[in-house]
Amino acid sequence: MKVIICGAGQVGWQIARHLSGEKNDVTVVDNNPDLVRRATETLDVQGIAGHASYPDVLDRAGAGDADMIIAATHSDEVNMVTCQVAHSVFSIPRKIARLRAQSYLTAIYSDLYRRDHMPIDVVISPEREVAEAALRRLNAPAAFDTEMFLEGRAQLLGLSLDEDCPVINTPLRQLTDLFSTLRATVVGVRREGRLFAPDPADQLFGGDDIYVFVHAEDVSRTLEIFGKTNRKQERVVIIGGGNVGLSVATKLEERTERVRVKVIEKNRACAERAADALERTIVLHGDGLNAEMMAEANVSRADAILAVTDDDKTNLLAAVRAKAAGARMAICLVNDPTLVPLMGPLNIDAYINPRQTTVSSILRHIRHGRVRIVYSIGDAEAEVIEAQVLSTSPIAGRMIRDIEFPEGVLVGAVMKDGKAIKPTGQTRIEENDVIALFAMAGDVPEVERLLQVSIDFF
Repeated sequence: MKVIICGAGQVGWQIARHLSGEKNDVTVVDNNPDLVRRATETLDVQGIAGHASYPDVLDRAGAGDADMIIAATHSDEVNMVTCQVAHSVFSIPRKIARLRAQSYLTAIYSDLYRRDHMPIDVVISPEREVAEAALRRLNAPAAFDTEMFLEGRAQLLGLSLDEDCPVINTPLRQLTDLFSTLRATVVGVRREGRLFAPDPADQLFGGDDIYVFVHAEDVSRTLEIFGKTNRKQERVVIIGGGNVGLSVATKLEERTERVRVKVIEKNRACAERAADALERTIVLHGDGLNAEMMAEANVSRADAILAVTDDDKTNLLAAVRAKAAGARMAICLVNDPTLVPLMGPLNIDAYINPRQTTVSSILRHIRHGRVRIVYSIGDAEAEVIEAQVLSTSPIAGRMIRDIEFPEGVLVGAVMKDGKAIKPTGQTRIEENDVIALFAMAGDVPEVERLLQVSIDFF
């Protein structure tokens, strides 16, 4: 597949890294020559320095025979014009744009993106994705990572195991025997910084970070087995009242169960905008790092504090100060992946990486076969892929134990006729089943091959 990626920032670079690693023909376009040079020197991609929306620049990037263009520059308007030029001048079949401004995303204006208006096939909103990720973290406070699969019937939980966890030093095979009715499967383990897909004979140890696929009805029991408690979030303090903070507060207001929410925002205009948009939420104008402001927001009694300003260091410090003040849980927004190892030593419970959520969203729309969800794990170390099995897929009609999955791939959950089941070696994968797989990054191309339909299907 020939792909043009416009924007060589962190999101564009990560997408280029994924696609070039899977032997796609990738060209990166950016008006910053240094970013283009970084991409071409570190990745197997071609680079063009220039404005992504200029027809001559796209022509030099090979738009004449490209299969897809991904517009992920820092400007919404450049991304939109790039897709228009790609459609009108070069007839590129698939166009994906990252748009940030909420006005462009309002449902009543959705007709804007029709082919005869502004021809964008997929619109990705980082702010919306991050807000959804934040809400998932709040819903599962005992987990450092979480994502829904199989239409909400199954959930991926990232759990940090303590030394007093009841099931450490126990082989995974034995866990299956001990809890035969538990619909949960450990698909990934991070130990001493290394992520791997475990074998049935592998044991879990204190200090491990694990990824578990769980049936939605078994989440509470699974958390209990792994030594976690899931308490309700009744008091939430949000530091940062921008698009992300406002979106999270709005969603919390819409919940049937009452959640007391307070927002702290440093910028007066932004605070006033949030106060006008929210009904039951208290909006405080002030510095989220200020101890007096935290006391006024009653952070010491908060069940959770969510730091989502546009500055990583502010978010980290706010989370640390809130935990020191007595907040039970702290979640912070972190763009820089090199700061993630600090989360444990700083006693921060969970983090959200906007780039990771945006990359996951874009990958969802460019995978082969009937892929419905792609969720990126860690620093693009692994992916969880949800896909529908078609009749011509190589895995259709075969039992899981007979499918030649690579060592770094584990089946986490299967949905048959709308019902989620825990997979075993005897589970037969049938046409129209939906399968969720954990795959190490190097094994993703082989997973795609197993999910792909043969050409005669079309």
